[in-house]
Amino acid sequence: MDAIGSDFPLWLRAQHLLNFILMGMLIRSGVEMLSSLPRLWWRNDCAPGTEWLKFTKRELPKEEGVYTSLMDEKSVHPALSLPGRENIGLGRHWHGVSVMLWVLNGLIYVILLFATGLWRRIIPTSWDVFPEAFESLKMYLSLQVPDLSHFSPYDSLQMLGYTFVIFILAPFMMITGVAMAPAIRARFPRFVKMLGGHQGARSLHFIGLVMFTGFIIVHVALVFLVHREHNVIHMVFGGGEVATARVAQATVIIVSTIVAVTVFWIALSYWSLADRARAQRFTAGFTEIGRKIFLNKLRPLGKKNAVYTAEDISEFHWTNGLPPTDEESPEWLAARERNWDGLTITVRDDINGVEKQLSVEDLKKLPKHSYIATHTCMQGWSATSEWAGVRLTDLMAILGPRPEGARYLLAESYGLAQKMYDNRPREPFYAAIDLETMEEEESILAYERNGKPLDDHLGAPARLRVESNHGYKHVKWVSRIMWIHDYAEYGDGRGGTREDSALQAFNGRI
Repeated sequence: MDAIGSDFPLWLRAQHLLNFILMGMLIRSGVEMLSSLPRLWWRNDCAPGTEWLKFTKRELPKEEGVYTSLMDEKSVHPALSLPGRENIGLGRHWHGVSVMLWVLNGLIYVILLFATGLWRRIIPTSWDVFPEAFESLKMYLSLQVPDLSHFSPYDSLQMLGYTFVIFILAPFMMITGVAMAPAIRARFPRFVKMLGGHQGARSLHFIGLVMFTGFIIVHVALVFLVHREHNVIHMVFGGGEVATARVAQATVIIVSTIVAVTVFWIALSYWSLADRARAQRFTAGFTEIGRKIFLNKLRPLGKKNAVYTAEDISEFHWTNGLPPTDEESPEWLAARERNWDGLTITVRDDINGVEKQLSVEDLKKLPKHSYIATHTCMQGWSATSEWAGVRLTDLMAILGPRPEGARYLLAESYGLAQKMYDNRPREPFYAAIDLETMEEEESILAYERNGKPLDDHLGAPARLRVESNHGYKHVKWVSRIMWIHDYAEYGDGRGGTREDSALQAFNGRI
């Protein structure tokens, strides 16, 4: 929809193509993420039956602790999602890769837009744009086409649309996206609460996705329905003579490009599924660059955080993972019948082979720390609770000074992983965290929730709480917690069971 003689430089056309590729990756990986919990809420406790939108026929049981979020996961074909087939970890990594490249491409685009003066084509400079846009809208709705003279190179309706998408909708998606990161919520809780909490941000982000998708569909449709010859010439060649041969050539190039990009999107899914460990190494390594730059230095407010109060405490709390069975841990099951009498939690220095056994009562003799925080699962659900327990720094101090060479803290569970990505026998659930995270004020071994002992399905008698990270770092039913030198020596060497079994990132801050 460009006027004859308009100049569309190569950089503009190249960035348009790159944006098309990245938007497709964003949407497809977003579908994978949504399919892991195909429900949307405004309520932050995600109570059953309170969804405002769902993409599943499954009905949720009202009782807590009998239905896990993994049970709600749906499998999407790789042709539709990135990567598909219930691979939420890789879906999140690909979303992160796409976001980083999309934001970088957008920043370069905006800089060049103002540096070259082409911003005047997109940003209205007169209030006349509104009545003129309304007239264009009425013409489109009546199935008529505005005269080519209305486009210089865009008509008023297009200018408003592009301004909205570039300078309002795109930043809106960035804001609602980062608001779902635990590191952001722990450091800027007021900002997240202003958006309606985790579920508000998630729902708003989905609405933004629908708007972006709608814009893309309308935009592509109008390219071929309104002054097609002029549009394709300018999209491919940047301008020049509108001749039949050049129009045909440009049309073939555009259609071929769309087909090639579609093949690339699907091939990316199958490449990921062909060797998921390889895909995890690449995508998690790439996205860690962004975490190091923007998130790793953000630390929870701790005592300064007075944003969440008792009024925010959730009525319902989801779980991911069921309590240990007799087959998994007869020791845990027997101790539960004795009200945890005789059950011990091992505090260990795995570098020097030194350890101590603590009972639940021993834990309660250590300094108690409590706070109110929102728990989020990487699948999307959330719940706000008051947690109480012993800070990890106080807990590990019972072994004396931190041993030389200790670089991580590793917690292991009495329970097993829900499933392994390669279908091998399930292994004890574990997670490692770095020392900076361990030393955060809101990193504790919790034994109470909302003033009561932990429920079985939420990790009784003690569970890890690491509020700057997603829930897969919050090990439930803790059996031992220990200093280690390198998490590469444990499990599959990725830093935790969800990293091993679901190919999540070691860094759970987003």
